[in-house]
Amino acid sequence: KKLLGLVFLMLLLVSATNITSSKLQTANSLEGTWELINRYNYDDSGVSDTLQNVNGYRQIKIYSKGKVMWTRYSPEDPAEWFGYGSYTNTDNELEERLEYGSAVMMGIQDTVKVFKFELILDDDNYSQISLDENGKRYFSENYRRID
Repeated sequence: KKLLGLVFLMLLLVSATNITSSKLQTANSLEGTWELINRYNYDDSGVSDTLQNVNGYRQIKIYSKGKVMWTRYSPEDPAEWFGYGSYTNTDNELEERLEYGSAVMMGIQDTVKVFKFELILDDDNYSQISLDENGKRYFSENYRRID
């Protein structure tokens, strides 16, 4: 009986360790892999144009433990586009800090090191919305969770 109790206790501890060690994703978390589905242009009345991905264009972002990595592929653009850095977010704001990237991105980094966006996030989709100096929306990238 002692051996049976000891086996039961070990199974219970192993089960509890597995449950607590596997970090559960919190609701509406950016953690994971996302694919760009489209982009919006805005005017004073809201979305003025939707730009679909065409001709094999793909853009993927991966958020994990405070880090972000993204890559873009466009058959029509021979330049490499990728970046890596850190991110923070609140319920309605996203901030990405580029640490390194492709030559094209490092050129942009000379003028913009921190990218700040309005964030709209649910379980399977998110939008990062660029705001002008007056706080008005002018462009967004809209993503769908793929993992």
